[in-house]
Amino acid sequence: MLGIDLMRDPAIQAFRADVKQFCEKNLPRDIRDKVLAGQHLAKSDYVRWQKILFDKGWIVGHWPRAYGGQDWTPLQRAIFDDETSKAGAPWLTPFGVCYAGPVIYTFGSAQQKERYLPGIRSTDTWWCQGYSEPGAGSDLANIKTRAVRDGDQYVVSGQKTWTTMAQWADMMFALVRTSNDGKPQNGISFLLIDMNSPGVTVRPIISIDKCHHLNEVFLDDVRVPVENLVGVEGRGWTYAKFLLNNERLLGAEVGKSTRLLHQLRQTMADIREGGRPLTDDPHWRRRLGELRARLLALEAVCNEYLAAAEAGSTPGLEVSALKIMGSELIQGITGAMVDALAIKGLVYQTEGLEPGWQAPLVGVPGAPGMIREHLHDRATTIYGGANEIQRNILAKAVLGL
Repeated sequence: MLGIDLMRDPAIQAFRADVKQFCEKNLPRDIRDKVLAGQHLAKSDYVRWQKILFDKGWIVGHWPRAYGGQDWTPLQRAIFDDETSKAGAPWLTPFGVCYAGPVIYTFGSAQQKERYLPGIRSTDTWWCQGYSEPGAGSDLANIKTRAVRDGDQYVVSGQKTWTTMAQWADMMFALVRTSNDGKPQNGISFLLIDMNSPGVTVRPIISIDKCHHLNEVFLDDVRVPVENLVGVEGRGWTYAKFLLNNERLLGAEVGKSTRLLHQLRQTMADIREGGRPLTDDPHWRRRLGELRARLLALEAVCNEYLAAAEAGSTPGLEVSALKIMGSELIQGITGAMVDALAIKGLVYQTEGLEPGWQAPLVGVPGAPGMIREHLHDRATTIYGGANEIQRNILAKAVLGL
């Protein structure tokens, strides 16, 4: 297979080794330990790691050199994501480096590139994504947030929800409705909003894992300079689709699944039932084998997609398939973790998610983090375009349904 042959290329193997060695030497141990234990990370943890990557020149390695990147190929970018995740690095928050940045340098003005790209590269500016609304999740064309032109400003009113890390954000890139004429998609624009503007209110949403990483954002007559409009008014849907292709590609998360599967195997070895570890039980060995087979299948599909991308192919329907496979695999792995933990009694000690907590834990080491991961990952099949929507896309385009 072309994808497998490409992975054997000496230059590719050398790049993978470089990323792995860099993580071993430069990923701060305290941050890695928090990630592997599933504990809370502070904003400063993310920023510290991302500035280490910035100093290396890797924080936006997939960007063009003209904008401070390394001109990485899609394969190099995938290898970087895989190896950093396997090493226990924090989630590389994508809202600036993977979403806002590429949209700005592809469709934005020279002034926008000069103003915003440096802060994205250095993580001195923190971004959030203003897409979903109470009545518009996967159906983004149904957004209601309005942006009305008033001289050299837009007056923005509406509500965004499920806004990840908005409590830390300096800027939001948002889809707003600037017109109701024609198809709903035709009246959507892409606007950059300063989160410190009067009229912006951020309220926390405590999710099923009992953690605060989501928010609802209220925009009450927020004045935004017209110069913060990206591209052409009414073309926001085009820019949103460009961004979502990047988001769904990242949804494969092969590196994360590899790390979680290793953790599952270790957890099974630590839990004994009937005097023997779960790794000796035929049922659990079969379950682990099935998950391993799904991971290998995901890797194979990713490799073939990346091989095509290396040859110049643009993202297509593959991103929907990768998003479905990757998100459902992660849910399968974390679901198996919880089932294994439940053999000895399942207690979600959220206080165990706090770094430095010393009180006794119930169950195997790391249980709170594994339960949190399971609860958090219930959303993987929803965000980035719900899997039901992705299946509809594939059914329509491939099967003609």
